[in-house]
Amino acid sequence: MRNTKTLLAALAVAGATFGAGAAAAQALADAKVAVVDVDRIMSQCTACVAANGQLQQQRTALQTFAQQQGQPLQGEQTSLEAAVKAAAGKPDAALSTRIQAFQTRAQNAQRAVSEREQTFQRNVQFVQQQIAQKMVPVVQQIAQQRGASVAIARESLLFSATSVDITDAVLATLNQQLPSVSVTAPPPAQPTAPAPAPAQPAPTGR
Repeated sequence: MRNTKTLLAALAVAGATFGAGAAAAQALADAKVAVVDVDRIMSQCTACVAANGQLQQQRTALQTFAQQQGQPLQGEQTSLEAAVKAAAGKPDAALSTRIQAFQTRAQNAQRAVSEREQTFQRNVQFVQQQIAQKMVPVVQQIAQQRGASVAIARESLLFSATSVDITDAVLATLNQQLPSVSVTAPPPAQPTAPAPAPAQPAPTGR
């Protein structure tokens, strides 16, 4: 779950937001920078630890399901390949029916695994979204309290002094404000069906 790209982008927006007031007052303001270790927060915050554990369980269940779907198909595929070879590449009607049935089963299994994989990925993104939505204002709050006008993720820096790191304060506040998150994303919105075309009046004869 520790994909920080979304979080880094959100933090960059937060930095621009609470720096806007100073920018409006003068063209160039002296900027104080705060640094946040996003990776550490994502691995150590209370909600993050719990969510990571639950997401790992979901991943394990997905892998088990994929294996359950694939193992019977592997045996059937081996059997069909042997049968086709014995028939010199010219399967009779019964063998052709078996092949078609196998292809249908394989497609259904692939679809089922793909649907569960998509659901898992939505859950991961949903967790990241919840944490980012709460962490960004916390970063802004702590940074402003420390007199900073810009907050930067440590992951995008080559060097920063420990004196500008506000990770501990952000982590403590985030744990208070976000003790847990949901690991079940809402279902995707269904596309709206197009409105039926208006009925055309029947032509009238002369």
